[in-house]
Amino acid sequence: MMKAKIRVTLKTGVLDPQGKAIAGALGHLGFGGVGEVRQGKYFEIELAETDRARAAEQVKAMCEKLIANTVIENYEIELA
Repeated sequence: MMKAKIRVTLKTGVLDPQGKAIAGALGHLGFGGVGEVRQGKYFEIELAETDRARAAEQVKAMCEKLIANTVIENYEIELA
């Protein structure tokens, strides 16, 4: 059994209103010195696959088809 850890982030240049709202809220809560905040998503998926190359292929397909909007998001995969 393998576990895939997937981190999805907005591409550079894509506006991030949620990150902007978080940055503003942090300032209002007294956390000074906070610069730009970018939000993202994190997924952990358990796979029955034992072959590392096939697992990587499957997770990449999952990201391309469902997990990430590849027009505006990047993703990174870590298999453990």
